[in-house]
Amino acid sequence: MAGPETAGQPIPAPRHQWPRCLLAVDAREVRTAAEQFEQAFRIEDVQLPQSGLGLMKIRDGALGELYFPGEIPLATARVRMLAADQTWYEGAAQLMDDRASLARAIAVLDGVLANQLPGHETLIPLLQKGQNRLAAQAKERKALLETTRVNFSSLGHYEEDDHA
Repeated sequence: MAGPETAGQPIPAPRHQWPRCLLAVDAREVRTAAEQFEQAFRIEDVQLPQSGLGLMKIRDGALGELYFPGEIPLATARVRMLAADQTWYEGAAQLMDDRASLARAIAVLDGVLANQLPGHETLIPLLQKGQNRLAAQAKERKALLETTRVNFSSLGHYEEDDHA
């Protein structure tokens, strides 16, 4: 599922990836984009923006037991927006980040995009920019991983005489 469509132009990423894409761009750009909608809609916090630490759980691959490798920064926000037609729309964000104000800005953008509110098409280039940065990071990581690859195929072809 690629997400909602925008006048023939699809939103470039599924909704669950929007926060990640928006975190990949400069926070000032995200806040500026959210501010334009603060002027257009009445926005209320359903849940006050918060930041703190979350405990990360991972399941052990061998025994299947849970263990806790540590804490991660976590910021959450949930907003509702009153449109000109007196309809309420909601948006939310949960980020691995410690900036509550950024979580609120992303929650506003989530609400605008998810409900395809007027002006949502202006956010598509911002999402695409984030996707492009994430793709570049993935490509760079893949290249770094390739440099550390070890070829074990030649092992075992040589006879070793340990008993001599």
